Amino acid sequence: MSEDPLRIAVAQLARFPGIGERTATRLAYWLLQQPEEVAGEIGQALVALREALHPCEVCCDLSASSPCRRCADPRRSDGLICVVERPQDIGAIESSGEFRGRFHVLHGAISPLDGVGPDQLRIKELLARLGDGADEVLLATDPDVEGDATALYLARLIKPLGIRVTRLAHGIAVGTELEYADRSSVARALEHRREM
Repeated sequence: MSEDPLRIAVAQLARFPGIGERTATRLAYWLLQQPEEVAGEIGQALVALREALHPCEVCCDLSASSPCRRCADPRRSDGLICVVERPQDIGAIESSGEFRGRFHVLHGAISPLDGVGPDQLRIKELLARLGDGADEVLLATDPDVEGDATALYLARLIKPLGIRVTRLAHGIAVGTELEYADRSSVARALEHRREM
């Protein structure tokens, strides 16, 4: 006897972050009430997402083109590189309207308990970029233990190269993931960044 398709759908939807079994059940029933093509369109969009997005050859952000639109934008300053943990953190920085530099995505933070060391991050790619006219690296990692450890590690690698290293100022609450910070907190943190 085969498994219940509704249970399978609920189990798969519950894999999304922040979606528990109750919400997953509500979503599954919502899908069942929609025209048949809606579920197919959602499924196709999710499959296309994985197939279409790849790391940018310059900044390692996820993009459909390489270099991505931000790296290809000549109006951005090559002298300032903002380092973030995740691709979605770029949106928080951009929404402040205060940043005109370039980005670099690490795709994580140093976390020995989770088995994530410097070699699992896009640090080599960052160091390779620093010879292209960068005079400041803004470390915009999360204000938590892993983010602080990553920022300290990067600062120790970058400072001997004669490049100014700054960190987002407080204004984003400790323990808050950057992507969930409000616009004014991010703008304040950018404005008051400090030397490492």
